[in-house]
Parts: sequence; structure tokens; C-alpha cells
Amino acid sequence: MTLNELDTADSVNDFKTANANVVICFSATWCGPCKAAKPAFTAMASQHEADPSIDLKYGIVYEHTLGDGIHQFGVRAFPTYVVYTNNGSREFGRIQGANLEKLKSMIAEAGCKADLGVGNTLGGTGVTVSPEEARAQRLAMFEKKTAAPAPEPVKESSTTDANADTDAPMEIVEDDKKEAPKEEEAKKEDTTSSEDVEMKEEDQEAEPEMVDPTEKLSKEDLTTLTESMGFTLIRAQKGLMNSSSGVEGAVEWLMSHQDDADIDEPIAKVSAADFGDGVARSYKCNTTGKVFSNMANLELHANRTGHTDFSECTEAVKPLTEEEKAAKILEIKALLKAKRTEREEVEKVDDVDREKQRRSMGKEMNKTKEEMDRLARKRETKIRKKEKDNFKRERARIRAEIEKDKLERKANAGKMSSKLGVDGYNPPAIQYDVDADGAGVADVAAHPHKKIKASAAKIDEYISKVSAYRAGGDGGKCLKILIIYVKNVADNPGEDKFKRIKMDNKVYKTKVKPFVGAKALLLAVGFKPAEGGEAALVLSEDADQDLLTQTKQKLEAAFASY
Repeated sequence: MTLNELDTADSVNDFKTANANVVICFSATWCGPCKAAKPAFTAMASQHEADPSIDLKYGIVYEHTLGDGIHQFGVRAFPTYVVYTNNGSREFGRIQGANLEKLKSMIAEAGCKADLGVGNTLGGTGVTVSPEEARAQRLAMFEKKTAAPAPEPVKESSTTDANADTDAPMEIVEDDKKEAPKEEEAKKEDTTSSEDVEMKEEDQEAEPEMVDPTEKLSKEDLTTLTESMGFTLIRAQKGLMNSSSGVEGAVEWLMSHQDDADIDEPIAKVSAADFGDGVARSYKCNTTGKVFSNMANLELHANRTGHTDFSECTEAVKPLTEEEKAAKILEIKALLKAKRTEREEVEKVDDVDREKQRRSMGKEMNKTKEEMDRLARKRETKIRKKEKDNFKRERARIRAEIEKDKLERKANAGKMSSKLGVDGYNPPAIQYDVDADGAGVADVAAHPHKKIKASAAKIDEYISKVSAYRAGGDGGKCLKILIIYVKNVADNPGEDKFKRIKMDNKVYKTKVKPFVGAKALLLAVGFKPAEGGEAALVLSEDADQDLLTQTKQKLEAAFASY
């Protein structure tokens, strides 16, 4: 496991003591730079774990799992990278912020080398030689290959074997004489080639756009590949250039390309525009494309926007000069002034709109208030008119009663007829509606057992007579009782208890019997006197149900308009 996740202070301490050298990242799940730097930190852990020459373990612990135990490690910012050596007994250094390049430099300074012991170089014997001796051997091999003469074609000869034997020593001498000028020619060619190479290098250095692609390679990785593993410098440089996982990747690439024809050819320089120097000078937000010059600005942007996708960038943020700063300040002031002016204009328009709306609402409120006052006055006028009309009708009724009393007294020699019962003086009815000749009360009083003839065609007339009683609301009370009587038999035709009305109870005697037209209405809808002299009204078997329903509706309408 390349990156060990720790969750408690004890696990952090155990991790420190269990390993010689460790790097612990104190992180937080809500931290944008922590999320952005974690992939690169994991890649560093994988690279160092694959490198046998480095003894370094990586760990990460989160603030929400560590809790209050984070205070004992002195963490004040996220992320914080701490390098411990000597099995955790020494804190070599710490870095606050996602500055992985600085972390790499600190790790290189700390050393963190593994004890590899004594071994053999790849493809070599167990004999240890010094770098000077190894270089001398490689030069000797190169001179041997250069000094080997090319084979000459065999010429046909008609000489005998003996002549050939005698000529052999001569050929050997001639070969010895030829070796000297060939060596001189080889030296001249080497000198010429070296001069040409130096001239070419001078020409390349004269071009400012050409750079050496090996300058950015890690010196530690080159030292490991050349001194510890025995690779040549060119092969080590090519292995690191063609891999992305450090020493392990370089070794894998060299093992698969060691037989290539151009494996030992020099590395040519490339254009700076195509290659770049590869040095991270700033940080870039991949979401918005904005470039930040330092980690503080990046953290501020991450906390303000919530963006988590960041990367290192080779683009340098050029600092502003004093003139540019002054111009920038003037530009910002002009922009703020324009914004302020625009806001003031918008506020003026909004103020005008609000004032118009306030006036419009005021007018609407005044209209509504005037309309409500008008309706209130109209209601009051209607009520006063109704009270006046009722007063006029009541005065007319009283005058009519007085007139009837005068006529009755005149007809009976100054006396009024009366009926005296067991309860004292109790006239049969209050006769509101009388004929012009004074008939009515006297006739009823004179003939108390006169049979009332009722007709269904006069139901409206009976209802209007009952509604004419206005004094004390007596007519309304009578209509209410009649509605109950008729509604019970109309809505419940199967209930026998509603088909009988007792005339000797208090309700009937006080609210139905005294009013002209009330009993006639009950007789008209189908009620009839009970047999055997019982003081009750009984609904006939052949009562018209439709007539009962219509009468109920008429009574309800009369009561509503009473």
C-alpha cells in the first residue's frame, strides 16, 4: 500500500516508530488544495516505494478522524506535510500548503537512503572497480574497435606454395608498418569529430531557443542509475526521459530497449517552445482557467468558490510595476465609480417607480374606502327605511285595532265581547287582518266551534296572512313552527310520530293557534282533526307528498324574506 491512511494519534505515533523515515500529510476533507494535491502526493509515494534505494513511507491522516488529537502535532493549516526521521524521534521539517516541489527538496535533503548492501552491477561480474578504471576500460574497448583494420580482398596469384611461404614474413612486416599511419588517421578522425562536435555544440548554444532536455531530470535518480546500478549517463538520461515513474520506470524502459541501435547516441537539444523548462511557477484552476501566483490566493479562491480541480502551471504570473499598479488602481477606481453611478441611476428609477406605486396604491385605497363608506351609508339608509316602514305599518295596525274597538263598543252599547276561561282572560286571537266592516274577531268569538274550510289553492294566501304578523316577530315564530311540522312529514313519510300534531301543548297554543291562516294551512296540506274528540291533528293517508314538499319550500322562502 503506497499511501497509509491513519485514523488516531496512536496509529500516527506507531507508524512513525515502525519506520525509519516517514512523511505524514495532515489533511481535511473540506480543503480544496488538499483534494487537488492528493493525486500528486500518492504518485510520489508510489515512486519512492518502487525505488529500492529510498527508505521512506507515506501516510495521511484526516482532521475529522483525528479529532482533538491533532493539537499534539502542532498542525495549524491544511495540508501540512511533516517529515520524520530516526524512527520518528526527529522531526526533520514541515511544509504548510500544497507545495510538493518544496516537499521533494526537503526529502532529498533528509536523505532517506536505504541500506542496499554489497551487490553486483547488472550484466557484470562481482569484481569492484573504481570509476576511473571503468572509464579506462571503456576507452580501451573503443580504441580497439577503432584500430581494427578492415579485411582486404584476396588477390589471385599463380605463385607456388613455396613462394607464398616466403612472402608471408614480408606481409607481416608491411602490416606492422601500416598500423602506425592508421592509428594516426584514427586519432585525426577522433580529433576532427571531437572538434566538429564542439563546433556543433557551440552552434547549438548560440541559438537561445534550443535547450537541453536533461536539465530537469532528477540528480538523485541519475546518481542511483549510474553509480549504484552501473548504467551509462546517456542510458540513464534516456531511461528517465522516457518514463514517468522514476528509477523503476527507467530500469524497465532500459531493459526493453537495451538492444536498440541508437541506445548510446547523444541526446539532441530541443526547442524551448516545444519542450519548456518544466518548472511550475504558478497554480491553475482547471474549472475556470484562472492562474494564481501563490498558494494563499489559490486557497482563497477554493474557499470562496468551492472548486477542487487545481494543477500546477508553468506560466509565470508577472508582477506589476509601480506604473502598472497605479494604472490598475485608477482603472479599478474608474470601474467602481461607473458601477456606483450605474447603481445610483438604477436606484433613482426604482425610487420613481416606488413613488408611482405608492401613489397608485393610495388612490386605490381611497377609492376602496369611499366605496365601502358608500355601501355602509346605503345599508344604513335601507335599515332606517325598513324601520320607518315597519313603524308606519305598526301605527296603521294599531289605528285599525283602535277603530275596531270603537265600532265594537258602539255596536255593544259601549262594551267589548270577551271570553273567560279557566286561565282567566284569554282572547282567541290577535286579529290583525280584518274586513272594513269590522268582522273577524267578533265572529270568531261568537262562534268558537265554527269549522274552518281550508283549500290547497289558498296556501299562498295562508302564508301571507301569517307573514303579516310583525309585532314582536310573532309571524316569524309561527312560520318556523309550521316549517318544522311540514318538513317532518315531507322528508320522513314513513315516520308515524310526525303525522300527529297535539293542539293542547304549549307550542301549538302560543305560536300556531292564535294566528289566522296557520291552522288552515295545516288542514290544506292534508292534516285533519282527530276522531273521538282528541285535541290533535292527524295527517290523512291520502296526503299529497308533492304538495307537502312544495309547501315546505314556500314556507322556507317566506321565513327567509320575513
